[in-house]
Amino acid sequence: MNKPKVAFICVHNSCRSQMAEALGKHLASDIFESYSAGTEVKPQINQDAVRLIKELYNIDMEKTQYSKLLDEIPPVDYVITMGCNVNCPFLPCKKRYDWGLEDPTGKSDEEFKRIISTIENNIKALSDEILLTVNN
Repeated sequence: MNKPKVAFICVHNSCRSQMAEALGKHLASDIFESYSAGTEVKPQINQDAVRLIKELYNIDMEKTQYSKLLDEIPPVDYVITMGCNVNCPFLPCKKRYDWGLEDPTGKSDEEFKRIISTIENNIKALSDEILLTVNN
């Protein structure tokens, strides 16, 4: 069985979507493939996100991830927008969700950790949904 592909989308692909890609790979790689992308790119992933994901999960996002555009990822089954507060990019898919997450850039570690925890919970819920879909 081919695993469904999930794209985590945000405008700059530098913070929330990158954290979601990392946690998707970490928590659900047996259920779905994780990608992230945006309509613009940044020269590097948000350094607070890199530091906290490494501290909390021992994942070095800078080793395996980089900021990329929508056309750099394969066709996907699910699109998850992070809550861009602008017109989120369109990407063809079977299912689309908006997680409505605030951008923690420039905010405290506690705010980052709150967003990271929400992403983790959402990924677990998405994994459960995909498993139900596949098994029915």
